[in-house]
Amino acid sequence: MTTVGLNLIAQAISIYDSDLRLAVCNRRFKEMFDLPDHLVQVGARFDDTIRHMATKGEYGTDHDIERAVQQRVDQALAFEPHYVERERPNGQTISIEGSPLPEGGWVTVYTDITRAKRSEALLRARSEELTDQVLTHAEDLAATNRELAATITALEEAKRQLTEIEARTRLTTEMMPAHIAHVDHDGRYTYSNRRLSSVMPGRPQDIVGMHIAEALGTSAFDRIEPHLNAAYQGDSPVFEFTENHSVRRIRVAFTPDGTGGVYILSMDVTGETQARVALQQSRRRALAAQMTSGLAHDFSNLLTIILGMQSKLARMDLAPEASNLVTATQSAARRGGRLLNRLADMTSGRTLRPLATDMHALLSDLKLLATPSLPQAVGFTVLDHMPDEALLLDPGMLQDALLNLILNARDACGAAGQITISAHCIDRTWIEITATDTGPGFSADALDNALNPFFTTKGGEGSGLGLPMVYDMTKLAGGDLQLGNTTTGASVTLRLPYRAAPTTSGGLTLLVEDSEDLRATFRDMLIDLGHVVIEATSVDEATALTADIDDISLVLSDINLRDGGSGLDLLERLSASGLPCILMTSLPPDDPLHTAALARAPVLRKPFSSAQLAALIQPEVAA
Repeated sequence: MTTVGLNLIAQAISIYDSDLRLAVCNRRFKEMFDLPDHLVQVGARFDDTIRHMATKGEYGTDHDIERAVQQRVDQALAFEPHYVERERPNGQTISIEGSPLPEGGWVTVYTDITRAKRSEALLRARSEELTDQVLTHAEDLAATNRELAATITALEEAKRQLTEIEARTRLTTEMMPAHIAHVDHDGRYTYSNRRLSSVMPGRPQDIVGMHIAEALGTSAFDRIEPHLNAAYQGDSPVFEFTENHSVRRIRVAFTPDGTGGVYILSMDVTGETQARVALQQSRRRALAAQMTSGLAHDFSNLLTIILGMQSKLARMDLAPEASNLVTATQSAARRGGRLLNRLADMTSGRTLRPLATDMHALLSDLKLLATPSLPQAVGFTVLDHMPDEALLLDPGMLQDALLNLILNARDACGAAGQITISAHCIDRTWIEITATDTGPGFSADALDNALNPFFTTKGGEGSGLGLPMVYDMTKLAGGDLQLGNTTTGASVTLRLPYRAAPTTSGGLTLLVEDSEDLRATFRDMLIDLGHVVIEATSVDEATALTADIDDISLVLSDINLRDGGSGLDLLERLSASGLPCILMTSLPPDDPLHTAALARAPVLRKPFSSAQLAALIQPEVAA
């Protein structure tokens, strides 16, 4: 498009970059100097063009060609604005106007002034009555006008191109999933692509003129200030930190601008970090599976034989000492069986099955289940600060994980102590459940290795699989787990995504499915559950219905739709409405679209039953 516009200009125009290579030229430039095609292609070398023109006698015939080339290359490298007029070998007279560009390089405009020069000569011949002073003045004015016209043309073209480049650059930065900004030497923003709030929720969008500490907040600024100071000193640090409010992992790069300011690039790498950690854990699990898969079957058979033989011995009339040995052997064999079962759970890869879960009921049942296994002198308290809302959780896996933490805390407390489970939500973004005890706390070695399979501080009494299983459950649900110590003992904190379950009982449901047969099946399921159903077959149709009908209470949509849209597109369009949405698919769990959907909404895997659908939209009391 740029070249087409330049071709409409009568003058010849060429733009070379700071590396003395052609950036753009118009057709008139090629025609005026009769240049071959390879010298008017983007990237053509300036010295090759000068050499070609010198060889054709453009600069005269009584000089060394290479010296003429080198002289003009040296002038180009130390480029200064200039205006000259020159007569070419073919008798044509041209003016040459050159202007530098802000980012390096220059633009040159060549104008054919042959006719103007001839007019000047004719004027001189026919105006003998004019004094030399008046004639010279007229010639000077004409030359000045030509110079000004060429300069204005070049500057307007350069301005147009720079404006176009700036607009393209700003549009590109606005579309990037990262915050791009610049701060001056005082730490005040001079530029921002308005993406700070998407990387660090809760921060303002319009931050130009604001100090970086005010925009980020004290906590986040304290994390980055040492790195920012290093950038002011000329370093280019790249670092990561966890933002306290949203618990997002943020990667930041500082680059000095050379004039006292700093460019900033920051992006949310929470998913990448979780994937990296999950991959490490998966490799450890794979190693554990490899170590145990060949032994588990034989070991299980051996335990069965041992238990059978010990049962026979227990029925014999043995001495008390022998009976005690038999009992101890049976206990050890059963413990080995439990260990095998836990190994199987860890290495087989459990599937997350989220249901609409009543957290009050789950925590109440947890207390009933855990209390009998605790010594009488160990107190157990559950602090339930959860809202009265059904949440999408796998109640079985969560309850198993919490029981695991309680039993670990029991072992740490010994004969007496206190165990506390506290549950609350953070800004409807996270569910935070913390287990604390009054034991000795985690050692430095345990803080580093407690999530690794088979690591234990209990000697022969521990399997080293409890915390790794809790960690696996947390990561599988898209959350995070942190180990730490308090002033009174150990602390384990689980953070799980806060996902409110669609708690509609009846009401108007929008069903989005492009298969007529499947749509009929799902319609019957919803009607049996007491819902009134309206139907759509595409994203556009569903969006129109939600805009026209105010009392839709639930959306059930397929992920893949034949019109080219997807259930994720529909979620994006409905995000502002707050409508609860459930997605369904026949894609395998490892498909990228299925994985992306799981991070956004509950997903039903086809085929599913009416009971499975009901479990997502009607609260379940955790057993």
